[in-house]
Amino acid sequence: MKENKARVIAFYLPQYHPIPENDKYWGKGFTEWTNVAKAKPLFRGHYQPHIPADLGFYDLRLPEVREAQAELARDAGIEGFCYYHYWFGNGKMLLQKPFEEVLRLGKPDFPFCLCWANHDWTTKTWVKGSSMVNNTMIAQQEYLGEQDDIKHFEYCLRAFKDHRYITIEGKPIFLIYDPLSFPNVKEFMNRWNFLAKKNNLKGIYFIGVTTGRQSSYKIVTNLGFDGVCHNRRWEAEAKAAGFRFVRRMQSLLGWHLGISLMKYDYNKVVRNYDTPENKLENCYPVITPGFDRTPRAGRRAGIYVNSSPKNFKKHVAEICKSIQDKDDDHRLVFLSAWNEWGEGNYMEPDLKWGHGYLEALKLSLIHISEPTRRRGIS
Repeated sequence: MKENKARVIAFYLPQYHPIPENDKYWGKGFTEWTNVAKAKPLFRGHYQPHIPADLGFYDLRLPEVREAQAELARDAGIEGFCYYHYWFGNGKMLLQKPFEEVLRLGKPDFPFCLCWANHDWTTKTWVKGSSMVNNTMIAQQEYLGEQDDIKHFEYCLRAFKDHRYITIEGKPIFLIYDPLSFPNVKEFMNRWNFLAKKNNLKGIYFIGVTTGRQSSYKIVTNLGFDGVCHNRRWEAEAKAAGFRFVRRMQSLLGWHLGISLMKYDYNKVVRNYDTPENKLENCYPVITPGFDRTPRAGRRAGIYVNSSPKNFKKHVAEICKSIQDKDDDHRLVFLSAWNEWGEGNYMEPDLKWGHGYLEALKLSLIHISEPTRRRGIS
């Protein structure tokens, strides 16, 4: 009996452990929890700070934490994690330790894939408050050509061959966060496909991520990507604000004057996440539980109001309708995100909602699959 269930893949931030670069610029032991714990409400009824419940202020160097995360995600119906992967060129990496431990230990036994977060790291990566006058480069994203592409592929190959790696059409999927900033991306994908087949893989299924601002489904597919992670956040915010000019003015005033203008009604925003392109076989929509960058940006934050498990459940149900006619292999939905606490964009239990968002996702996915069984489709 066929289940018409979405394959939910959650973006996963591997930042919650100290690294020398963060120590240097933000102080010894800095992680995103530093920002999260000091956040303060900016208006009446504003939910801040967001304090973790079950898992506490965890350290991702601990295997027990990673096991507990996988257990929570699995129970909620999430198929796997999409780990952000930071490769800056010539072997320079950041935040790689948690995923390397997942590979080395074979635990948790929970599916995964990689998203290359191909962008610069600067002093505004984790904190974008008024105190930051200069934006200092920490690690610059470079594209160094054939030899570096080969070195990068060889690093990822062990992951691609792991039985837990998520595939489409029998190929390991690999997301590229900013496809438009990647010069000669077609050449890169051709090279990796050649290397994959040389190493007894069917190839790589490349997925480009859209921003909803500069990139679109059509632009990304024209670059040669197999699929598109259809992130509509910026465009959805613009529509929720009324029109693009208002959204742009909110951004400019919020950044230059520190005025907290960038508040959006969650229901209006996520309504615009559902587009006709989501029905296409190689277009993979995004769902989000909320957004609030107060821990990182203070009064320059973008904030969704009225986000709740109840409203999230409706959002998931609407997005899942758009993929219900796809075949099992392409019924992917990307969840943004599992643990972006600094952006108020997470599924892990907190003191206010507990397991509310996890339960909402679980119930939504059960509800979506039940009608198929009742119709007796096999």
